[in-house]
This record gives sequence, C-alpha cells and structure tokens, in this order.
Amino acid sequence: MTNIIKSRRRAALLGAAIIAVAASVPLAYQTSSAFAAPASASVTGVAANNSFSSIVDADKPAVVTIVTKMKAPAQDEGDDNSQMQEQFKQFFGEQGIPMPHQAPEPQSGERAQALGSGFIVSPDGYIVTNNHVIENAIDIKVTLDDGTELAAKLVGADPKADLAVVKVDAKNPLPTVAWGDSDKLRLGDQVLAIGNPFGIGTTVTAGIVSARGRDLHSGPYDDFIQIDAPINHGNSGGPLVGSDGKVVGINTAIYSPNGGSVGVGFAIPADEAKMIVAKLQKDGSIDHGYLGVQIQAVSQDVADALGLAKPAGALVADVTKGSPAADAGIKQGDTITAVGEKAVSTPKDLSRLVADLSPGDKQTITVWRDGKSVDLKVAIGGNDDGKPQQAAFNGAEKATPAGPRIGVSLADLTPQVRERIGVAKGVEGAVVADVSPDKPAAEAGLEAGDIILSVNGKTIHDASEAKTAVAAAAKAEKKSVLLLIQRGDNKTFVAVPFSAA
Repeated sequence: MTNIIKSRRRAALLGAAIIAVAASVPLAYQTSSAFAAPASASVTGVAANNSFSSIVDADKPAVVTIVTKMKAPAQDEGDDNSQMQEQFKQFFGEQGIPMPHQAPEPQSGERAQALGSGFIVSPDGYIVTNNHVIENAIDIKVTLDDGTELAAKLVGADPKADLAVVKVDAKNPLPTVAWGDSDKLRLGDQVLAIGNPFGIGTTVTAGIVSARGRDLHSGPYDDFIQIDAPINHGNSGGPLVGSDGKVVGINTAIYSPNGGSVGVGFAIPADEAKMIVAKLQKDGSIDHGYLGVQIQAVSQDVADALGLAKPAGALVADVTKGSPAADAGIKQGDTITAVGEKAVSTPKDLSRLVADLSPGDKQTITVWRDGKSVDLKVAIGGNDDGKPQQAAFNGAEKATPAGPRIGVSLADLTPQVRERIGVAKGVEGAVVADVSPDKPAAEAGLEAGDIILSVNGKTIHDASEAKTAVAAAAKAEKKSVLLLIQRGDNKTFVAVPFSAA
C-alpha cells in the first residue's frame, strides 16, 4: 500500500469533512468514526430487482449532517492543526500535498466551518461522527434528515481512533441504525455508503468490499475496510451499511489523485468502533494502554536468525526507559509473540492489543528470548506515561549488518567520526564506512553512517568486535546474521542471510 502510494505523483489520502472559512462555500477534508444502538426498522436486503430502496428507507432517516464552527488557528500555528491531517502528512512523507478545494487561508481570529456526516445510535439523540469533524469546535449544529436543525454538545472524542460522539435533545424519539458484524464481511460483499458529500444533501452510493485490513499508518486502530462505493468530502462519519441495513463501518477516508472519488475509499470497521464509542458515551473520554517499546516486523531472515519457527511477532528494537515494558523486564531483541491469550503475528497486532487495554491492567506478555518463550508480567501504562508505540522507520526491515561477508567496510567511532556524523559520546558500536553496491548489505538497505550496536544479541564496541561476531555467526552455520543498527535517532534490527553473501 505504502509503495503504491509513493509511486503516485500527486495522489493524496483525504478526509471527508468539508472545511470553509467564515461564510464561504463548504470545502474539503476527511477521515471517520461511528456508533449505533438498537435498530429501528428491519430490512430484508436487496430486492429481486436489485434495488436497495428498502435499506435506504430504513437507514436514511438516521443519517445526519454535522456543521461545526471553530476558531481558526493563529498564523504562527499554520492550518494543519488537526491530528488526522498530521497523520496523513506523515503517511505521505514531507511532500505536503495540499488538500483539494482548500478554503482561503484563515487569518488569526477568523472562524472556520467544517461539514461532515454522522448517524444516530440511540433514540434519545446520541450521534457518532469523526473526531476531525468536531475537533476544536466552538459550536456544533446537527441537521436531521427531515431538515430539522438542532444544537449539539460534544459527549466525548478519541483522536487516536478518529471517533466522536455528540448529543442532541429532541422532543420525540429519533430514528436509529444498528451495529452489524463487520468481522463477517467478505471481499465482494455489497455495501452502501450514506452521507452528505460536498454539502449537497444526503446521498447514497453503492459498491463492494474491495479489501480488508488496510493500514494507513494513522494510529493503533488502523484496520480499514477498503470499498469502491464512491465517497467524497462531507461523507466523513457517515455509515457504511451491509445488505441487512446494519452499520458495518464508518466512512473515513479516500485515496485520490484529483481530490474526488476514484473508487478507493476506507471505512473503520464497526466491530472496532463499538467498544470505543461505548466508552465515550459512558465516560466522555478514553485512555488507551501504553507499553513503551519501539517495534518492527519479523521477516523470514530475522526469524532464521532468532530461531523462530515462522516469521511472526513484533521484534523489540528499543525500550523506553522507565516505561511499563522496561519495568516488566522486556528487553531490546525480544520478540513479543502474545499478549495474554492472544497471539501477536505483526507489530500492528501488538499496537492494537495494547491500545485496547486500560491503564493499570495487569497482563502477561510472552516474548521469544534466547531460543525459548518467556512470560513476563506487565502493568499497562496510560497515554501520559510516555511516547506512543511506533513501528521502526520505513524500510527498517531492509537495513542490515556488517562484516566482510556481507559487503561493508567498518570503522571505529573515533571522536572525529562522532563529530562528523553527530553521534553522542555514550553510543558505542561500529560505523558503516562504505557499502558494496552488489552485496547483500546494499540490497538489504544498509547505508554509510549506520551504526552497528549489536550482532546476534552481542553488544558491539568497535569494528573488530563486529567483524568477529559476524564471522562467528557464519561459522555456527546460521542462515542469517541479525544486527541492531542505529540510524539517526531510530534503532532497528536487520537480518542478512549468509546464503545471499
């Protein structure tokens, strides 16, 4: 997904909330969330004539338009004040691709306006939408399907999941939609997206589930449903419903080279949103669990080097000092394979499982260390305990080792070298001076200036120790050698297979 996106010249991942300044025409932005409670009318799905009319008749009355007013940021703050905008910027690197249909840049003190969608989840007026639709709002208005406009108040929001719940007071019970089972969705299943694109009014579009488990690198809950039902700016927070009329997702984002729908949209799975929305309704906020590790994927080469039966788990590249992970004894080089009774196959699994826990929870973390499984007891921390978990930098799995057999030249970290490459005095290891272009190290992505900190778990102090450790791994007939390297402020493990040397 990331590689495909990087290959596009001006493609952008966009939110579906419309943003405008002062009284100008609503403009652009997107991402999403959802909530639903007891169902209203029952529907029977697609009729014999392939019409979705029964679903639309039942669900459309529960879909609303949300308009918010917010104070524009001061000039020195810029206009990218939303968390999701920052996440999208990180996803696409530092290109700074502008949002299409952007409103004129607001002056300090002016008020901006955002428009998105939402849906009613309880007859007494609880409504789910995206966090980015209501973020920094000083006034929230909800327009019902029949045109009734009501003032709304914010109940709670979770920026990490891009979910929010607002509440309106109505004289009569309101129509609702019910949660469906997104885990049962299969590729090719028919879905409907309902919302208010571009502020033109409630609109229904149809399509199929194109893919599952898309990771857009926007947070620990990335597990998006990809759909081809057209969604556009203003669809944010609107429901994605299945053939039974129940909510299976929350329309969230689009991938677009031109600012409009090209048939690649993303929705948050309903099964993911239920727990978060329930907590927001009850408490008004949510505190995600925190572990305190920097992690990366386990490739086949890494698995061979560690003696794992298969490439699965989350390899710990670094442990934050004073974090719950450090206190529990999790070490750099451990591979986390389970949280409680739930297996960890990928770094995303670990991020999700930990984020789902509450601060203070006691949990067993299983790690693979020195060729065997070890169970560690961890007291999960909270959002304020430190930096969030993060995967190693892009391309980490391609960074690699050192030593004559893998095609690198090494040097000691002398004072002059430290000064030239900006390495602190406390860092010890061997610096990569040169990489042969036709050798495994180059193919794996090792670069001049990388610092090798350990080889197969053995701490390295200089170039000689690094070469000796690589030679020892080869003599022991290891399939690959595992290196811990530091590049800038990032640490990551890299495995290089000897068979390729």
